[in-house]
Amino acid sequence: MKIAALVSGGVDSSVALALLKEQGHDVTAFYLKIWLEDELQFLGECPWEEDLKYVEAVCKQLSVPLQILNLQKEYFELVVNYAINEVKNGRTPNPDMFCNARIKFGIFYDKIDRSFQKIATGHYADTEMIIDKKTGTKKTYLCRVPDQIKDQTYFLAHISQEQAARALFPIGKYKKNEVRELAKKFDLPNKDRKDSQGICFLGKIKYNDFLKQYFGEKPGDFVDVNTGKVVGEHKGHFYHTVGQRKGTGLGQGPWYVVRKDIAKNIVYVSNKYQEDAEKVKPRNNFFVGELNWIADRPTTNNLKVKVRHGPQTYNCTIKDVAKDFNEKDRKKKNKADDILEVTIDGQDQGLAPGQFAVFYDERYCYGCGVILDDVKSNHKGDS
Repeated sequence: MKIAALVSGGVDSSVALALLKEQGHDVTAFYLKIWLEDELQFLGECPWEEDLKYVEAVCKQLSVPLQILNLQKEYFELVVNYAINEVKNGRTPNPDMFCNARIKFGIFYDKIDRSFQKIATGHYADTEMIIDKKTGTKKTYLCRVPDQIKDQTYFLAHISQEQAARALFPIGKYKKNEVRELAKKFDLPNKDRKDSQGICFLGKIKYNDFLKQYFGEKPGDFVDVNTGKVVGEHKGHFYHTVGQRKGTGLGQGPWYVVRKDIAKNIVYVSNKYQEDAEKVKPRNNFFVGELNWIADRPTTNNLKVKVRHGPQTYNCTIKDVAKDFNEKDRKKKNKADDILEVTIDGQDQGLAPGQFAVFYDERYCYGCGVILDDVKSNHKGDS
């Protein structure tokens, strides 16, 4: 099989490449150069030169051809602009979600030779093709993997059915420690390299430094949601997200960010976050829109949901409530018939507008929706 393998210089994508080569596939490695690594490199150490050094060493050892694609413009237009606009509007973006759907399995595929049958990455995920016995229709499902801590299906939940069908995840069936052992087995040049952390396009650049470059500082008040009193000053609402605990700099805490007033540049906080369920909006119920189902809309009642990457899932129920919203609200926020009410079997401290809620059962990742802005107040029957 002819495969385009995306490599980053990290251990995971390098092991994925080595496995494909060992299996006898016709593999070409691709390194994607993104805009921010050059644009804002003065903000901190820029990793791309070190990454590329490892990529070249791995490809040389495995005798795999390497191509470098410059997608800086595309990253800015399709991923970074989205992140900037979401932050500006007081929402919590997930650039990695859009990076996968719009770049790695999107524009990248349009840039390469169509003779490549699959796009392989070092994600901890898997796929399964299911054929309908009655119609013969083929659908590709995104699957969870054994290593629930490393499972990255959350970041892949925005891909389409077409993208899922051409995705290949060689390390999906392995746990992280097993991937490390494979790196040693293959004696890869980066076998002892530490895993990278952070947002896809930032590398080692600090997130707040990135925000400061685009928004500067806009001082405003921290207000105690329980008392209405000003308890401190922040440098801009865009530096804070709902559920955040660290970074407020306030004493007598811990203080949690509970909501934001963008127009007035007020960040509401609480040091009684576990107690004040009446003053803080309910943390077990929310609405999602902009739905994306990878293969099928789930029909099971045994659904789970993640509201951020990690092993934490909640049992949940979903209800289609688009018909309960007025026409003006639907046009402003979502397509008609595209709003779900989600109720979870617990309380989550960080349900923030803009975050993605990703839906699962025990095996499959069905897709996702975006948590909406305080939309509950517009719901019929709510005061």
